[in-house]
Amino acid sequence: MKMLWDALAGLAAGALTGLGVGGGGLLMLYMTTKALGGLDQHMAQGVNLWYYLPAAGASLVTHIRERNVDWKVVLPAVAGGLVTSALGAWLSHLVDAELLRRLFGGLLLYIGVRELFAKK
Repeated sequence: MKMLWDALAGLAAGALTGLGVGGGGLLMLYMTTKALGGLDQHMAQGVNLWYYLPAAGASLVTHIRERNVDWKVVLPAVAGGLVTSALGAWLSHLVDAELLRRLFGGLLLYIGVRELFAKK
């Protein structure tokens, strides 16, 4: 039964990602909730990264074909992202996993509330 719930959560997150909602963040919440996924924060982050790669790759190919990529912006952003993600991964091992989980949940809550009440 758990595998069915896991598959449904992955399917729902994939559909939301395809719609541009950010299903990966929701998948993280599912995976780190003790009653549902029960994974520790570091394992859930790794799974989430593997989940994201196919969606990002397909999107990138499509955007390159449609000439929607401004390489003058992308290349510095990628370089900065690589450096800061490596730094963040290193720092995450210095912080308690429970604190990381709570900080991440708080960040998602803040972003969600901000988006709910943002003027369009």
